[in-house]
Amino acid sequence: MASDIVHTLPEYPGRGLSDSYDEKVSEKGSSEKIPVDIADIGDVYEDVRAIDLGADGKERPIETAADWSLRLISLEDDPTQPVWTFRLWFLSLGLSCFGAVLSQIFAFRPQVVYVSQLFLQTAAYILGRIMEEILPGPENTRLRTPDTAFWRWINPGRFNIKEHVGILIMAAAATHGALAINIFAADDLFYGFTPNPAIAIFTLLGSQLLGYGLGGMMRSFLVYPTHIVFPNLIPTIQFFDVLHRGQDNVLQKKRIKFFWTLFIGIFIWEWFPEYIAPLLTGVSVFCLARRDSAWVTRIFGGAAGNEGLGLFSLCFGWSSALIFWCSVQASMTDWNYVGSGGSAYGALFQPLSTQLSLYTGVLICIISFSAVYARNVWNAQNFPFLSQLLFLENGTVFDQTLILNDDYTLNEEKLAEVGLPWFTATQIVTKIGYSLSFGATVTHMALWNGRQVWDTIKLSRKGEINDAHYEKMKVYDEVSFWWYAGLFIASVAIGLATNYTGHSGLPWWAFFVSVGFAAIFLPIISTLYAVLCYVPNTQDIARMLGAALVNNSPQANMYFTLYAYNSTEQGRSMTRDLKMGQYTKLPPRVTFTMQCIGAIVGAMLNYVIMKTVVAAQRDILLSVQGTNVWSGATIQSFNSDAVAWGALSKHLYSPSGRYGIVPLSILIGLIVPIPFWLLHKKWPKAHFDSVITPMICSEIGYLSGGINSSIFNVFLLCCFSQFYLRKYHPRWFRKYNFLMSAALDGGTEVMVFCYSFAVGGAGGRVINFPNWALNPTGNPDYCKRLT
Repeated sequence: MASDIVHTLPEYPGRGLSDSYDEKVSEKGSSEKIPVDIADIGDVYEDVRAIDLGADGKERPIETAADWSLRLISLEDDPTQPVWTFRLWFLSLGLSCFGAVLSQIFAFRPQVVYVSQLFLQTAAYILGRIMEEILPGPENTRLRTPDTAFWRWINPGRFNIKEHVGILIMAAAATHGALAINIFAADDLFYGFTPNPAIAIFTLLGSQLLGYGLGGMMRSFLVYPTHIVFPNLIPTIQFFDVLHRGQDNVLQKKRIKFFWTLFIGIFIWEWFPEYIAPLLTGVSVFCLARRDSAWVTRIFGGAAGNEGLGLFSLCFGWSSALIFWCSVQASMTDWNYVGSGGSAYGALFQPLSTQLSLYTGVLICIISFSAVYARNVWNAQNFPFLSQLLFLENGTVFDQTLILNDDYTLNEEKLAEVGLPWFTATQIVTKIGYSLSFGATVTHMALWNGRQVWDTIKLSRKGEINDAHYEKMKVYDEVSFWWYAGLFIASVAIGLATNYTGHSGLPWWAFFVSVGFAAIFLPIISTLYAVLCYVPNTQDIARMLGAALVNNSPQANMYFTLYAYNSTEQGRSMTRDLKMGQYTKLPPRVTFTMQCIGAIVGAMLNYVIMKTVVAAQRDILLSVQGTNVWSGATIQSFNSDAVAWGALSKHLYSPSGRYGIVPLSILIGLIVPIPFWLLHKKWPKAHFDSVITPMICSEIGYLSGGINSSIFNVFLLCCFSQFYLRKYHPRWFRKYNFLMSAALDGGTEVMVFCYSFAVGGAGGRVINFPNWALNPTGNPDYCKRLT
């Protein structure tokens, strides 16, 4: 192996990850190359290495893409470790079933909570080590067997990192919720229609695997390069290192103890804000002072679903000493709504510039939501402040079946009798933000990252990829491009067949347009996700395009959205998991197999659980606010948008329509990044390149639903972690920051699972904790109940 590898450190303006080593490098731009001696890298569990030190001999902050790739992630690999073992298949299938069930239950919670990969990772490790001890094998001293291929398949010895990663990838693929489930749930709840189970399952399979084929075909420029970092993977990768590497190292032993202490601590603590004392989810001094004020609830409430904006809501735990503030504050917060499981973003790993842009958007969100409601824009005061339903002008819930024919197409005569539906004003502001964000994303990518992405594509086609992890992966057999192409073609065929047999109302040519939409926008979305930890929302744009093509059918609009939007999400998931395989040196063919099987298992179980929950909780899922356990907000929003775009787009969204500003905002969004780009050219040291306009725009609707009381705490935690610790305590940040995120996420997810099935109703019965001062009737934060 060459002792010296040259890594390109591209400059990514407006992205937050790859600031240069020094001003000289920044001025030279993307052509600057920094030689990295592999001997200087060492292993990530060493206390300090030459690569960690700056010119002054002190440890420098994590700044560049190469810093993230080489200083936080180990290059260690042992290609002889067994992968295709009984333990791999048994645990991956078991945890896939478990994760798919749990994720579908979480989809019906008032705040959608995602099954954290860190939770699955923890469970896989514990169960893997148990199987290592109890299964007979040639290296098991208690249950030793002959050294044959069969017994080595059953138990080859130490539970290794490759088995562990393979299990996690399959389980994670199974938990990635299928958007088709929203269609089937909406059909059942709002149309009284249930599709044939066989058609439903094949629709799920085709829609879930189509994006995998797209992502795999683009992996040479969406996975392999160094600048494709995926910041939210770092806690997961560091946890793998802690569990499987450097076990005899003193620092590694400290990190293991640190992890399990936080893991157990957060598991115990979460029972209080989740069940025993829900007030701790969001303590609002304003609500405590004015318990009878509707406006106080709207602005400062947020501990219940669709309650308010949660401004300045606090969680308990402010008396910690400063040096331990980050971990103690996190532990004393309801981490269920703060960590990476509670939202798309993680306070401890998302880059600072990304999060500052996010909270700028949130501030605009609070101001705009309050303003449109106070000034009664779009008859705002006729409807709830926050809601995902459609309403008649008098404030009663709109029944879309009254304006549809038997084939679910629009009946103009019935519409004239019933009248056009209304959204809540806050939902329209949210849609404006998404439209602005879409336009801004296109321009942002073209101005800041266009040349870089194009150069990466050209280099990948030539096979010129300079990445240390990619070089280590060359010892394994690669998955052929044609495997992914075949998967894509088969998925398109399945999708086209189920479109017609399921009577979706989507013409064949519109189906192909939806697939083309996914193919065009997947590189943009995946790149932004990998570099910024930001995911642009293209769901509303897909609905908009679907409405322009087929404008009289909510059903057709839902299916167009399924293939246009869900395919990009699945492709993004594929590229992320492929990067995990590259970071951990999992053979590519194992990654491919685990992802595909996981998606198939998860889709089928998602369908079964959805049918069960809808049958048992129908009335709650149709209500405006739901309960603190069950909510239909996600399905309500999906259905409302399908009706508004699919059947009523000409009436609501035309230039002269009531909500014509929504599609017009795409054009406005195209202009938004340009002033910041021009200012950066004029004053390159003023940090205008750190303003991420697509994120600012998309977060204008961040507080449009769910539990919002955590937002202020997440902001403070982000500043402490990503600014103070990262800049002034870089060694602690490198050793413990991402591990802390893993521990808090993992412990919380274990608790939420136990809570959901023990007392939360997932097992069929809700056991409420007795009311007391910290568990009041009504809203948990004592704000006035508005619905």
